[in-house]
Amino acid sequence: MIDAQEKRPKSLYFLVLLLMFLAVSALGGGSVLIIRPDGSLIGMPLSLLEHSPFPDFLIPGLFLFFVLGVLPLLVGLALLRKPCLPLCEEINPFGEYHWAWSFAFYVGIILILWIDFEVMFIRAVHLLHLIYSLMGVTIVVVAMLPAIRRYYYRMLN
Repeated sequence: MIDAQEKRPKSLYFLVLLLMFLAVSALGGGSVLIIRPDGSLIGMPLSLLEHSPFPDFLIPGLFLFFVLGVLPLLVGLALLRKPCLPLCEEINPFGEYHWAWSFAFYVGIILILWIDFEVMFIRAVHLLHLIYSLMGVTIVVVAMLPAIRRYYYRMLN
């Protein structure tokens, strides 16, 4: 019998690497914004939020920390381990695939939307916006590769 480790597509490791990079950077950025919601710790003026619904960086920092930090970290680990979590399976709209695959796809979509909203609120585009938008698109594209989809198709163990 072939071990599950041997059947993993090489592109899966790239997907996990992308998710882990996103997690580490979002945990760092989010924690700084949570600690100092006025943005002073990283030199971000509150004037950047002038056209947003937020009075300070606390809510964006919490979103960054948990949704783009903790979630990708857990999803990256789940892609490697394929744990059976009934709650995650319950909210997985792509029931024919393991929930970790669906969540990886969603992390890419959420990252793209996060950057879109950020650009809309601050009314400017910076190099990091382009880099993280590209990362979101890459996460989605890599998650959709046939080898990865085959690996997670009905793989609930």
